[in-house]
Amino acid sequence: MRRKVIPCLIFVLLGLGLSTSAQAQRDQSIETFWATFKAAVIKGDRTAVAQMSQFPIEMTYGMPSIRTAAQLNKRYRQVFNGETDAARCFAEAKPEVDPQNSKRFSVACRIQNTGDFVIIYSFSRTKAGWKFNSLDNINE
Repeated sequence: MRRKVIPCLIFVLLGLGLSTSAQAQRDQSIETFWATFKAAVIKGDRTAVAQMSQFPIEMTYGMPSIRTAAQLNKRYRQVFNGETDAARCFAEAKPEVDPQNSKRFSVACRIQNTGDFVIIYSFSRTKAGWKFNSLDNINE
């Protein structure tokens, strides 16, 4: 009996180590993407932001989705400077991984007039890597 317990413990510990390593690697990919995305928004690099986006980008209630990079370019101010100052927010914001789906994370920003965290930028992991895919105002 004792001989069976030791290999089982080794197997469990090895599994936990691999799981922790995979989680750290996933977190690192989020951090790498986030650093690049926020730098592009802060610089106002619309081309880079579009390349890091998945279309269509779902918008908050009552606003049509953004279907192409050209539409994002045209509506850039609405997305990143409408109800919040995304450049200012992103400089300090930290990604929050969805506890139910590790392939999704979001960043919350304060609405300019009230100071409440209600503007949510959402991102998901695709075959091509992390992508910006929706904007929501949780008050609407």
